[in-house]
Amino acid sequence: MKRVMAVGVFDLLHAGHLHYMEQAKSLGDHLTVVVAHDDTVRMRKHEPVTGQELRRRMVEGLKPVDEAIIGNPPNVPIFDILPHVKPNIIALGYDQEHAEDRIRTKLDQLGFGHIQVTRVEGLSDDLDGTRKIIARILQLSTQSDSEEDA
Repeated sequence: MKRVMAVGVFDLLHAGHLHYMEQAKSLGDHLTVVVAHDDTVRMRKHEPVTGQELRRRMVEGLKPVDEAIIGNPPNVPIFDILPHVKPNIIALGYDQEHAEDRIRTKLDQLGFGHIQVTRVEGLSDDLDGTRKIIARILQLSTQSDSEEDA
């Protein structure tokens, strides 16, 4: 069985996330998704809109996902999750800032050289990311407010 691991925040689940999961699942037989720990999200991105357990449950409810787990807190090395997941492939989202070369080097250093690292294709939609969706909502809200004032 070929095991695939995908990682992400998955705050405000949207079509881009589903596409990422579909692409990741197509690479193997079993898809485990690692949902970022709330403290990691706070440290690297922003205050999460939804908590880690709700994000995990939402991701696990997606058809392509076989298992969703919460990732390590920021004080635990991210690669420590690999012995638990046992992936053959790590699928990266098209817009994730992870550098494949750095991941590959670290995997080799830690004795996980057998794990393949693959970047999946993005969704060709203008609302394929959480920040884009929030910006669009704010834009529509501003337009609506302007129309009401007129």
